[in-house]
Amino acid sequence: QVQLVESGGGLVQAGGSLRLSCAASGRTFSTRTMGWFRQAPGKEREFVAAISGSGGRTYVADSVKGRFIISRDNAKNTVYLQMNSLTPEDTALYYCAAGRIATTTQNGYDYWGQGTQVTVSS
Repeated sequence: QVQLVESGGGLVQAGGSLRLSCAASGRTFSTRTMGWFRQAPGKEREFVAAISGSGGRTYVADSVKGRFIISRDNAKNTVYLQMNSLTPEDTALYYCAAGRIATTTQNGYDYWGQGTQVTVSS
C-alpha cells in the first residue's frame, strides 16, 4: 500500500511559480514511476509529467513543456513539480500518482493522492 500526500498548491498571479510536493509512504518508492496529473473545472483529468523510479527519465506534456519540471528525491520519498511561468489555464486540482511502469496514461497508476489546488489569477 502506498499513501500519497500532495502539498504546495495555492493562489499565484500569472507569470509566477509554485513548487508542488508529493510525499509517499512505503518502501517501494524508488521502484515506482511517479506522475502528476491535473483536472480543471469541467474538464477531464490530464497528464502533466512523470518520472521513472531512478529519476533518469522524465516525460512532460506538451502544454507545460519548458515551464514545468518534475524531479524526485528517493531518500525523502518525495516527488516535486516545479511550475514556472504559470497562466490561468494552469488552474486545476493537481494529483500525484504512483505506478509500476513509465506511462502517461492514468490507468498505469495504482495509487493517487487527494490533490492540491492551484489557482492562477490573471
